[in-house]
Amino acid sequence: MPILSTTKMTAEQFLQLGEDPPGVRLELVEGEIAIGPSLTPAHSFAGVQLCQLLSHQIDSKKLGELYFDVNTILRRFTVRRPDLLFFSTARTHLIGEKAMLGPPDLAVEIISPSTIEIDRKDKFEEYRKAGVAFYWIVDPAAKTMEGWKLESGRYISTGRGEKDQVIQLQPFADLSIPLSRLWRN
Repeated sequence: MPILSTTKMTAEQFLQLGEDPPGVRLELVEGEIAIGPSLTPAHSFAGVQLCQLLSHQIDSKKLGELYFDVNTILRRFTVRRPDLLFFSTARTHLIGEKAMLGPPDLAVEIISPSTIEIDRKDKFEEYRKAGVAFYWIVDPAAKTMEGWKLESGRYISTGRGEKDQVIQLQPFADLSIPLSRLWRN
């Protein structure tokens, strides 16, 4: 009878692997390495545009720090890489040398065709369990953006917009986001 190993890789062990191989994005999910695809042009474009909008808001009001695609330790056996991460000034102590040492205030995922299920179900649950206060999902193919706020251990919708609408989502309720700016023509 073969012996199966049930040893899971920890976040600490995962971070010792170093940089990802070219063309893939590695994450740690419940102790197992998950391989994700490289970004599509639509995904990258939406990320850059949203990053510019958020950076201006965050910097001008000295709200905290914004990051792009950084290993984030959610639990002992789970390390994810949200497309964008915001840490409020009061929580910047969680920004480590090699990774974020806890959940961000805001995690943003930009859906690619191959990540719809992961972003809408798996990461939605993982971020909820880890205590990510706000979660946004941007879908360039459907031209939609949705936001949620963690309340009493559950995500509650804070808004949704599509196509060329202008929306405002927590935690930046005074920031108007023109969605047309996120979509490639």
